[in-house]
Amino acid sequence: MDLQSLREQIDSIDDEILNLLEKRMNIVKSVGELKHKVGGAIYRPEREQEIISRLKSQKRGIISDEAIEAIYLEIFAASRNLELPERVAYLGPKGSFTHQVAESRFGAYADYLSLSGIESIFKILKNKEAKYGVVPIENNTDGIVGVTLDCLGKYDSKIVAEVVMDIHHSFASLSDSLEGIKKIYSHPQGYNQCRIFLEEHMLLDIEFIPTKSTAEAAKMALKDSTSAAICSKIAAKMYKLPILFEKIEDNLANKTRFLILSDFKNDRAKRNKTSILAKTEDRPGGLVKFLQIFEKERINLTKIESRPLKNSSFETVFYLDFEGYIDDENVQRVINSGYDIKWLGSYAVTGG
Repeated sequence: MDLQSLREQIDSIDDEILNLLEKRMNIVKSVGELKHKVGGAIYRPEREQEIISRLKSQKRGIISDEAIEAIYLEIFAASRNLELPERVAYLGPKGSFTHQVAESRFGAYADYLSLSGIESIFKILKNKEAKYGVVPIENNTDGIVGVTLDCLGKYDSKIVAEVVMDIHHSFASLSDSLEGIKKIYSHPQGYNQCRIFLEEHMLLDIEFIPTKSTAEAAKMALKDSTSAAICSKIAAKMYKLPILFEKIEDNLANKTRFLILSDFKNDRAKRNKTSILAKTEDRPGGLVKFLQIFEKERINLTKIESRPLKNSSFETVFYLDFEGYIDDENVQRVINSGYDIKWLGSYAVTGG
């Protein structure tokens, strides 16, 4: 078979795909119209997770799980944008890891709002100036993001989804050699996650200039050929900054967990996770007594983090993730056990 015949086959298949997408989106539009009548949310992450999991289970050949997820997330996003796009606020600027997560879930053409601080995102959601917010919650190298925990306690936005992303830092510069670099731009967290690389290449003594984000670092390094940036690959590509080293983080399994926030309660998924904030009795054994409730109710705890309350010298609030859905009877017994508990959301387990 010659090249032209193969190309004609591809064209024919593309025509079929486009017709099927048109058919799918007409059905999605009808679903959206029904949801508007009953007041339901257009974005249903638990339903999207269910579809992706089902498709991944149908092993058909050379298409990888990653490819299936990437293709269908973009289809979901394009389908939602058939109607007036709802604004998505994220921790910016454009090209940041949070922006990358937002685009992976809401598509390239959503109405995005870039903000410089995590609390600003919560304020925007409170004021109904955006429907969704995307914020980091924890990194497996640097731990929990305290500001996000504080805001989850202070505001009423609900967690509707989580996204875990591999975080890779690149070393990018206009300079052709490391010897010509006189300063390094980076977000402090990114800089600290790459100290082994910096030490091995004798760059720890080079002037370090902190930036608000790794994307800003790439932008600054583009202005000075004697500087370099520790930044994401997407930021270097966006600013056309040459990459000298592609993956320089100390922990090559570096991951960050992000939360998608909104104002609605998810439907039940096949596998659910619930997040809460809880205050326990301020006495010896107070936390142990509280945790025994989860053992009694046979609920599997997946995370517990303590956070000192602001404007208090001694009080502590605990952030907990556990398996289960808010309407489960055993979860309700925990919520109504007499402790000061704030429900933050129930959502589909990533990969579930």
